Amino acid sequence: MVADKQVYLFEISELLKKEWPNNRAVNIVCHGHSVPAGYFKTPVVDTFNSYPHLLHRELKARCPYSVINVIVTAIGGETSDKGAARFERDVLPCRPDVITIDYALNDRNIGIEKTFAAWSLMLERALSDKIKVILLTPTGDLSANLNDPDDPLNQHAEQIRALAAKYETGLADNLASFKRYLTTGGSLEDLMSQVNHPNRQGHELVTKEILEWFIPVK
Repeated sequence: MVADKQVYLFEISELLKKEWPNNRAVNIVCHGHSVPAGYFKTPVVDTFNSYPHLLHRELKARCPYSVINVIVTAIGGETSDKGAARFERDVLPCRPDVITIDYALNDRNIGIEKTFAAWSLMLERALSDKIKVILLTPTGDLSANLNDPDDPLNQHAEQIRALAAKYETGLADNLASFKRYLTTGGSLEDLMSQVNHPNRQGHELVTKEILEWFIPVK
C-alpha cells in the first residue's frame, strides 16, 4: 500500500524543525521532465513559479530554522528511461533525503511497459540507499480525455499509483487534484500555460500535494 502520510517523512519533518547546531541540510531532488524543470509556455522557463521553488518557499515559511536544498535534475522533453539511465550520475550524488519523480506526461511516448521498468529501476536504486521517494502522477494535458480510463494519461497515472503501493512510497496524485478542481466548476485551461504545461495555479496544486507529505493535514 502507499506509505502513510503521517509517518513516511516524519524523521525528515522533525529534522526541519531543529535549530542550529542540531540541524543539518536536507536535500530534496526533483527529477523528471519539463514540468519540474520549470517550462511554462515553451521556451520560457519560469523557475520561480514552478513547484520545486514553491515547495522550497512553503517549507521554509513553516520551518524557519531549516537548511533546505531543493535540487532540480529535470530535463525538458525527457522520458523516464532516459531519466533512469542518468539516475546514478545526476541524482544520487546530490545525497538526497527525498526524491520526487515526475515523468508521466512524456512517458506516453514510450508506453506502459518501458515506463514500468524505468520507474522500478529508479525506485529500487533509491530505496536501496534508504532514500524516501514521492511519485507524482501527471498534471493535466489539454489534448487528453481525462474522463476516459483508457486515455494514456489515466493509464500512466494508474501505473504510478500501483508502483507507489508496491514499493510503499509517497504519492502526490496530481492528476486526481486537477480532476477535483474541475469538479468545483473550474476548467483545465485555468491551470495551464500551454497544452501540456501547468501555469502558476497548476504548480500550486502540485506543491500542495507534495507539501502534505512533509506537513500532513490532520
